[in-house]
Amino acid sequence: MSITEKKARKLIGSTYAWVILGLVTLIYISSFVDRQIIAVLATQIQAEMDMNNLQVGLLYGTAFSLIYAICGIPMGRLADLYSRKIMIVAGLLIWSLMTFISGFATSLTFLITARMFVGISESALSPAVYSLLSDYFRPEQRATVFSIYASGIFIGIGVAFIGGGTVAQLYDWRTALMVVGAPGILLVGVAWFLIRELPRGITQQKARYDVDMSMREVLVYILSKKTILFHFLGFSFLALTGYTVLGFVGTVLKEVHEAQNLLPYYGWFMLATGLSVVSSGKAADWLAERWGPSKRFIMGMVAGLACLPLYYLGLFAGTGWMALLLIGSANVISSSYNGVAAALIQYLVKPNMRALAGGLYLFVISVIGFGVGPPLTGWLMDMVFTGAYGPAKALMLVISCCGILGSLCFVLAMRFYDGDAEVE
Repeated sequence: MSITEKKARKLIGSTYAWVILGLVTLIYISSFVDRQIIAVLATQIQAEMDMNNLQVGLLYGTAFSLIYAICGIPMGRLADLYSRKIMIVAGLLIWSLMTFISGFATSLTFLITARMFVGISESALSPAVYSLLSDYFRPEQRATVFSIYASGIFIGIGVAFIGGGTVAQLYDWRTALMVVGAPGILLVGVAWFLIRELPRGITQQKARYDVDMSMREVLVYILSKKTILFHFLGFSFLALTGYTVLGFVGTVLKEVHEAQNLLPYYGWFMLATGLSVVSSGKAADWLAERWGPSKRFIMGMVAGLACLPLYYLGLFAGTGWMALLLIGSANVISSSYNGVAAALIQYLVKPNMRALAGGLYLFVISVIGFGVGPPLTGWLMDMVFTGAYGPAKALMLVISCCGILGSLCFVLAMRFYDGDAEVE
């Protein structure tokens, strides 16, 4: 064993490892503030630029997710081969700058172009982090650790709603974009000096892999596993629910209840969702220890189905406050799967495939969840479901289908897990 390896092994699960987990979670928070802020500001941007609901869906969803999804796979491969630290830091700098300059946008084309650059840079983050955290912590900790990281999604969204929404109400949407983009730039220096690379696969017993495998060979290996295919599809359905609700909760409050002033309060439910993500990860590790690793998928089923009654009651509530309370509570449940989903992938691939597998997972959920969900639901609102509760009907149809179909995928994934899993 080399000296470098000895030093690296001392860092596994150490106080330093938890500091790095906190730092990358903070960076993840920044990415989701910048990613989600468009949905928070959608009604102001829509009014100034005379956009319809479909265009809002394209700006919030497709403009970001298309390039994010396409770039995620090669970014994952690069993170498996080169410095994960450089990819994390460079991505942070670029998406923060792009969000900041979006405040100077004069057209929809300007905003879409900036969103595409945000998508490119953010696609470098999570694949690199997934791989890095798998080396910083032991396998039995992964669902918990990845859930702490994933909680950054909802803390970031909460900050976007509360902070960005408040700034937009006090000033305007342009100022809000500049305010939320600036803090990420300050994190660049901290990340550069604190993050260290560890040998890949150092936490995995008998970590054997062919370093000469081509990208095509790695992709074939990953996609040959049925568990992974059902994992991708199932969690894509749940992502479709999450992104669509976030994209149009403001529309429901405005068009159904004339209560768009309540939207910033939705951020508090996003903060609560961060706690539910961590709790789901801990529950998944407990289920794995008690009944076997495949049972981590049960937390995906909980997220997909337990939320449906609350969504129904909230979408068709009689007042804006009741709608906010019930829809927000439903989201706390429906988005709790995020850390578990990311962790499960790491058990199904070899150490030199982790970042690419993570990028592939993000590709699929972005195309289906972020790219398809908001535009499809916006089209349903514009063309199919009209009237006072039209937005609510469109959302409920999408949410119900996704919860049921996603849960069926998880049942199938559990059937194949034992044969597809690598040594933990």
